[in-house]
Amino acid sequence: MIGYPLSSLYEEVAFLAYYVNWDYGTIMNMEHRERQQWCEEISKINKKLSGDERKNLFDI
Repeated sequence: MIGYPLSSLYEEVAFLAYYVNWDYGTIMNMEHRERQQWCEEISKINKKLSGDERKNLFDI
């Protein structure tokens, strides 16, 4: 059985701790998929706020 890469886990924990100030215990008690989803949602917000959101060429 191959486990989740430790470097990826550290990235997720650091990301969530930095952006939403959640403590280590709260973050580690989440299921892997839930941590990933929070990281994805926060990243979307950051892209919108920074104006880095890519436009779809088919949007009018």
